[in-house]
Amino acid sequence: MSSHEFVRAGAVLGQGLGGMVVTAVGYRSQGIPPTLHRGLPSPYLTLIFSLEGPVVGGVTPEQARGPGASRTEIVVGGLHQRPAYIAQGGSEAGVQLAVHPLAARALLGLPAGALTSDDELVTSGAEVLGKRAAEVRERLCEQRSWADRFAVLGTYLRERAAAGEDGAPVRSEVAEAWAWLARHRGAGTLTGLAEHVALSPRRLTSVFRAETGLSPKQAARLMRFQYARNTVVRSVAVGRAPDLARVAAECGYFDHSHLVRDFRQYTGVSPTAWLAEECRNIQAGGHLYGEE
Repeated sequence: MSSHEFVRAGAVLGQGLGGMVVTAVGYRSQGIPPTLHRGLPSPYLTLIFSLEGPVVGGVTPEQARGPGASRTEIVVGGLHQRPAYIAQGGSEAGVQLAVHPLAARALLGLPAGALTSDDELVTSGAEVLGKRAAEVRERLCEQRSWADRFAVLGTYLRERAAAGEDGAPVRSEVAEAWAWLARHRGAGTLTGLAEHVALSPRRLTSVFRAETGLSPKQAARLMRFQYARNTVVRSVAVGRAPDLARVAAECGYFDHSHLVRDFRQYTGVSPTAWLAEECRNIQAGGHLYGEE
């Protein structure tokens, strides 16, 4: 018999991090048949500490299931525009964090733009974070409760944040541009955004991409999709069929077809097909990624 468990860390883990970690979720699944999970794009970086063997994945279903799959016990994922595929089977457990992309310099030691690649959607966390991260993962595996795991991880992240305070700061124009897009949930125009931060559209796009790996337009689309996906997930979580036309209107899409097109780009399937795949995880408390 299969089982799924999702435990949210709440505000405790993020204390002292100033919004660097948006959400942290402990997860455990047992007795699941072999399947392929879609790791969806979002406006946040992904940091995963696996508690049961490596995370196996790829940029295509074929790579994730084949000999060329990536295998890493600590995953760092940048901002991307298509799903990453994760081969799942038997049992799995870990802690997954949504990290604000402008916190990458402090927590990861490099800008989020350095993590963006068409060939690899995820990076070995041990390579990015170093030996200390592997030691922290071992400590996480030794803990008996989610609360203790979150406490260990929170201490580690605060140490990294304190050590990264003297690094190169994020440009103020980029930070304000990201905040403006987030306030507007991905709506608004590039011209309006550029005027708000007093840069030309071309210059803003250049410095924004260098920091995050995305253009402002791409980041805006991801924010809008995230809002729409979470709206759909909340409906399913309470046993209500989502009204996709209403979701499209509420989230700033032109119409239902526009929402479906974005879903197909970011998930590889239609909203209905994605919900059918993920219904069990949603009902168990998963998928409100990047939202408390």
